[in-house]
Amino acid sequence: MSRSKSRSAARLAAVQALYQQEMEGTPTAQLIHEFHEHRIGATIEDATYIEAEVFFFDDIVAGVLARKDDLDERISAKLAEGWSLERLDRPMRAILRAGTYELVARVDVPRAAVIDEYVDVADAFYDKKEKGFVNGLLDAIAKEARA
Repeated sequence: MSRSKSRSAARLAAVQALYQQEMEGTPTAQLIHEFHEHRIGATIEDATYIEAEVFFFDDIVAGVLARKDDLDERISAKLAEGWSLERLDRPMRAILRAGTYELVARVDVPRAAVIDEYVDVADAFYDKKEKGFVNGLLDAIAKEARA
């Protein structure tokens, strides 16, 4: 499998893990272990999860959870007036946090690749309007984070 496909799978799994963490409050190490053992590359209810680049997955999940307050501030600063992070649903928060983390902490990954990848992740959960929102918000964060 290509590196880009295994990284795409890692991003999607990371967003799912971050969503689960927000729902259940699972500790980071336990959450990562659970995904390694039971999700990444597994077959669940006739759906096979693609093998993901586990170190990349681990970095995104652990990095987002370690820097959540900073990431949330960056995201909140780009939301329209009257909007708060709490108004966004959990999958959207997970997508934006993961994308913002990559833009801030993973300068080895090209800016356009990060944005495109999380727009693709958003496509798994949302319609066109929300994909445009992810694109615009991450682009605004990238302009600051990678100036």
